[in-house]
Amino acid sequence: MPEKNDHYYMQLAIQEALKAQQIGEVPIGAVLVCQDEVVATSFNLRETLQTTASHAEMLVIDKGNDHFNSWRLEHCTLYVTLEPCQMCAGAIVQARLKRVVFGAFDQKAGCAGSLMNLLEDERFNHQVEVRSGVEEAICGQLLSDFFRSLRQKKKALKEKNRDEQSQPAE
Repeated sequence: MPEKNDHYYMQLAIQEALKAQQIGEVPIGAVLVCQDEVVATSFNLRETLQTTASHAEMLVIDKGNDHFNSWRLEHCTLYVTLEPCQMCAGAIVQARLKRVVFGAFDQKAGCAGSLMNLLEDERFNHQVEVRSGVEEAICGQLLSDFFRSLRQKKKALKEKNRDEQSQPAE
């Protein structure tokens, strides 16, 4: 059995991200671990559920709350393939998570070091230990490939529509 370390659990989060990708969601996955036991897994479902808070982190925190029958997740580590945004970082602090381990940085919305670091901000009553860049290349490539494919589909649709409009009517 492979050693259960940050890379092992991030691989599980990557598997969750691939589930999101299979249904057309942005490929972001999350895994909640407590004392070397996976207690919850989830992936991004924002498009599927059409709810703002359906980020992988938010969903896995909710599952963790259900598992422990508590809003406190103070002995848990959250593994997520993309740096948490401000909403998720806030929920992570509120849930009192011990650690967050993420893969790819998010230069446009990341709040665990890129734009700001809400998780380790000492002005809050709780700080979360952060480890960044675990399996970063794989996590980043998943996202890059997804968005490249999305842009190509939009471009092809635009070209098809343009071609149909330029054809003479019969």
